[in-house]
Amino acid sequence: MEIRPAQTSDIKGIRALIDSYAPQGRLLTKETVTLYESVQEFTVAIENNEVVGCGALHVLWEDLAEVRTVAVIESMRGQGVGHKILDSIVSRAQNLGVKRIFCLTFETRFFGAHGFEVIEGTPVDPDVYAELLRSYDAGVAEFLDLESVKPNTLGNTRMLKILA
Repeated sequence: MEIRPAQTSDIKGIRALIDSYAPQGRLLTKETVTLYESVQEFTVAIENNEVVGCGALHVLWEDLAEVRTVAVIESMRGQGVGHKILDSIVSRAQNLGVKRIFCLTFETRFFGAHGFEVIEGTPVDPDVYAELLRSYDAGVAEFLDLESVKPNTLGNTRMLKILA
């Protein structure tokens, strides 16, 4: 299995992964155009020329990023694919200078095993909070715990990891 940055040719496989989890509310659906626009954020796991897992790193601020859309095909869950993808995402975040990674997830055990901890409130300074309010990105609204977050994210757990 290969873990690597996504390419535009991987979007169909990422789309299929998202579509397999979105109906149960386990992942948020995304427009295909949005996936192409954010292809540079994605890391994929490839086996036999097929996307078998994915995850994305979306930078929110100088020292803060969000892990998004971590998914593994059902037949390979529990085999370490998600762990390898997340390890790659964390490494990439560190290389970018990110100090904290946020996620909104139902998979608290998985992210907890990687050092993410449940958070309450918004762990940013008031000045940064004010700047983040200007973002149109829904992930920022989720991080700030704003009332405007998408209804299907309710019930997820907000988690944060401090990077060394």
